[in-house]
Amino acid sequence: MKKLTLLVMAIVFAGMAKAEDGHKLWLRQQPINKAKVTGPECLAAQELRTYSTKDVTLKLDANMEQDAYSISNGVIAAKNEIGLLYGAYALLRGETTGSKPFYKLRILNHWDNLNGTIERGYAGLSIFWKGKAGERKFHGHTIFVEDPSAPIDAELIKEYARANASIGINGTVLNNVNASPKMLSAEYINKVKTYADILRPYGIKVYLSVNFASPMTIPAKGFNAGKPIKTADPLNPKVKAWWKAKAKEIYAQIPDFGGFLVKANSEGQPGPFDYKRTHADGANMLADAVKPFGGIIMWRSFVYGAAHKGEDRVKQAVSEFANLDGQFRDNVILQSKNGPLDFQPREPYAPIFDQIKNTKQMAELQITQEYLGQSRHLTYLAPMWREFFGFVAPEKLVGIAGVANIGLDKNWCGHHFSQANWYAFGRLAWNPNLTSETIANEWLNQTFDSVNSQLHSMMLRSREACVDYMMPIGLHHIFAFDEHYGPEPDGYNPHVPYEWCPVYYHQANNDSIGFNRTHTGSNATAQYREPYCTLYDNINTCPERYLLWFHRVPWSYRLKSGRTVLEEMDYRYARGVKEVEDFIRIWNEVKPNIDEQRWQEVDARLQHQLENAKEWQKVCMDYFSSFTKK
Repeated sequence: MKKLTLLVMAIVFAGMAKAEDGHKLWLRQQPINKAKVTGPECLAAQELRTYSTKDVTLKLDANMEQDAYSISNGVIAAKNEIGLLYGAYALLRGETTGSKPFYKLRILNHWDNLNGTIERGYAGLSIFWKGKAGERKFHGHTIFVEDPSAPIDAELIKEYARANASIGINGTVLNNVNASPKMLSAEYINKVKTYADILRPYGIKVYLSVNFASPMTIPAKGFNAGKPIKTADPLNPKVKAWWKAKAKEIYAQIPDFGGFLVKANSEGQPGPFDYKRTHADGANMLADAVKPFGGIIMWRSFVYGAAHKGEDRVKQAVSEFANLDGQFRDNVILQSKNGPLDFQPREPYAPIFDQIKNTKQMAELQITQEYLGQSRHLTYLAPMWREFFGFVAPEKLVGIAGVANIGLDKNWCGHHFSQANWYAFGRLAWNPNLTSETIANEWLNQTFDSVNSQLHSMMLRSREACVDYMMPIGLHHIFAFDEHYGPEPDGYNPHVPYEWCPVYYHQANNDSIGFNRTHTGSNATAQYREPYCTLYDNINTCPERYLLWFHRVPWSYRLKSGRTVLEEMDYRYARGVKEVEDFIRIWNEVKPNIDEQRWQEVDARLQHQLENAKEWQKVCMDYFSSFTKK
């Protein structure tokens, strides 16, 4: 009886050992503690000593480039300890040669609010900021209020830092671009210092999003007797002095602070337009404040609103910034989304990358799947980002920012496969020429212990499947208002700007469908360089994946397949649903090779994805076919 009990316990504990909750991400190596590591004692040495199967020598080489590493005959060489750490992680994932980062700036943007919520976050509350539930509710939802006294989870932040260092990410913006002025209060700067101290050993700098009107509500140390001022006009001497004092206050506590990220005069955020000033006026004022400390200003070009009444929304970034090219300080970087609209499942590249030639630029990619099924759909985003780099040469940019998909969920990202997008962003920020296939191979090998060809195929097909069952042949922004999740092609709200409504984008009626952005319409095609200007403007040469983005066509228009527009929609929506059904088949077939917890959790998400895909198919086809019936 005793032997039987022990046997049962052994079986139970064996099952427990196999269960995984995804918290370790792709860093699932088991401690070995056998490798002999010689050289400087640092984090790289600790990682290798714990996880390497072979002895390793670490070597500092002052002649190497910043952050680069080499691997040869059991020796990892680098300029500094951070380079050694990157080399250590490369060795642990199986690399046998050296590498250097393509971009100096490899930054995560967290849209985390000080009350602990995350705008467009689908994996729980913030890992940085803690809130507490308020007494009142709004539309049935609990209101969270800030709790600056909440303790920091230092161990969790170390795990976050380790994961980022393992894929070469070297910067993090800790708060939402829709920033609260409180972010620059002394109370919160003290917390930022704590985060900076934890992240620094892993090579990660901290940055902050700032509210342009902060001087009007927050005091700066040693300035104006500790009182706010009455304006945020970037050309006002007092405003300039306030920002210089605030920068000095921050850098006194965080000498390697990276700088500020700014969203100004978009979606109601304050900015230089409030004072009849330009984006260059605002950005340069901030740039002058951080320049003595080596800081940068990342100024977002995501702008639209009242200043462009009646103008096609996708043209507005170029309208505001093209004439300012060359007027920005050398430590200002324009940060632009990969597409001209807003992180759609598919959209053409943003033409601002063509129009800006004398100002530094960086691309903003969205890791959190705001418009691609959020954390409920399996959608591998590397193919979308590689598509972008097919139009915008990587060397045109000085860095990449990614809107993070990280939260307090045990598996960090809500969906186990959404971890692959965090991983892919880091690898592409290090080397934008890596293929989607290579990155998927790496991630699968580390996350599920092998590269199953079917899982690999599923990942690579998933983004195109998402486009098919949501918005094929150039349809865009037909999501449910505000939540950006389910379909709402008939969406119209007279109380919000028309350009926020789905009907603005497809403009379907009894005769035709699509947004005319050619020279006979909004002329958005003119913002593109050749050959794309002419290619997109001509319906006979415009790629069909962008058809309804650039062209308005009658329902009887036939695509290369021979199908009419409506027939092609029907075909694509059905194809997208079939793809998700095949993903479920694949996931069932690999079940014996996946631990039970992760298999069950992914299976539940895939079943939900299939329900959603069928809903998109029915709602959209019912709506659009109603026009042809009329």
